Amino acid sequence: MITTSTFFAVSDTAMKKRIVQVLVLLFFIIPSIPGFASMQPDSLSIKVGQMLMIGFRGSSVGNAPEIAADINQYHIGGIVLFDYDVPAHSPQRNIISPQQLSNLTNELQKLSNIPLFIAIDQEGGKVNRLKKNYGFPASMSAEYLGKLNNPDSTTASAAKTARTLREMHITMNLAPVADLNTNPDNPVIGKLGRSFSSVPATVTSNLMYTFRAYHRNGIISTLKHFPGHGSSTKDTHLDFTDVTATWSAKELEPYRDLIASGFQDAIMTAHVFNGNLDPLYPATLSKATLTDLLRNNLKFKGVIVSDDMQMKSIADHYGLETAIRLAIEAGVDILIFANNTTYDPAITSKAAAIIHSLLQKKIITPERINQSFQRIIQLKERYTQ
Repeated sequence: MITTSTFFAVSDTAMKKRIVQVLVLLFFIIPSIPGFASMQPDSLSIKVGQMLMIGFRGSSVGNAPEIAADINQYHIGGIVLFDYDVPAHSPQRNIISPQQLSNLTNELQKLSNIPLFIAIDQEGGKVNRLKKNYGFPASMSAEYLGKLNNPDSTTASAAKTARTLREMHITMNLAPVADLNTNPDNPVIGKLGRSFSSVPATVTSNLMYTFRAYHRNGIISTLKHFPGHGSSTKDTHLDFTDVTATWSAKELEPYRDLIASGFQDAIMTAHVFNGNLDPLYPATLSKATLTDLLRNNLKFKGVIVSDDMQMKSIADHYGLETAIRLAIEAGVDILIFANNTTYDPAITSKAAAIIHSLLQKKIITPERINQSFQRIIQLKERYTQ
């Protein structure tokens, strides 16, 4: 069997891409051919697992048995790293030093038969997991860079971040932020300096410099938070957040322009409720927002990633099964369970069981799972190094 240990032992880029192509053949194309399904491993379980990105406690695989089991048993497609453990109020989570983090990410990749998305929120400024006191380079906020609005400054900052991530074997940055700073008092965007500007063109240009620098260094970028979180007055980590009265269509401009220019990495959803777009559901759970608007209107063909499904704006208002069902029906490809609002070591088994139950009940179809799996594997293939 081709394993990730084999994958990382190969130095030739073309050979690594071929390995991913073989994985696509094994887990996506062949099982769909009549007569072959009974000869294959449980490919549907692999596809379901690839739709899950999980957070965990532990600075090494040895002290993180739950995530090792999630990779081996449930075939999860990604993990997300944090420096601070919010539920435990602990300054130690996954990141202690560069050498420790490099060892951890290598250990994690070697456990997986399909290369993992190893993700992190390394925006710069206040949202910064790789802090200077851990031995990592200092970073600049989007707000600071947006005020400079200088292509060289933004490019240099993004390139430094991307090189640091690459050295740590982190493959996916849950950044940059595409939100407009329309409400400077916004507790989760404006007040934290996470937006480049209130001007769409300034945001767009700085996003462009950022993700191009990421691409040159082999890092997947994730625009967030669609369809716009910059006008909110509440924090979706803590409460239901309604932007119906404050949101405007100009918040879509950075997404529209970047997608039109060929951006196909990942876009993260917002948990905000926006009655202008859907009178029933927040964006993460809204087919009108994710399929009709983002896929069909804006023509986005990349991977849609949910914001953390355990945040209170979702978890306190929807049961886990309902939230997972609605998110998949809406068009989400990767469900993040960061385990850093609440901590549930069994969240992977619970989420996987729910998705399999939805499949058995024919509420979700295998074809819908295939759509997400194909997009995920195609993104992994593009960034095989």
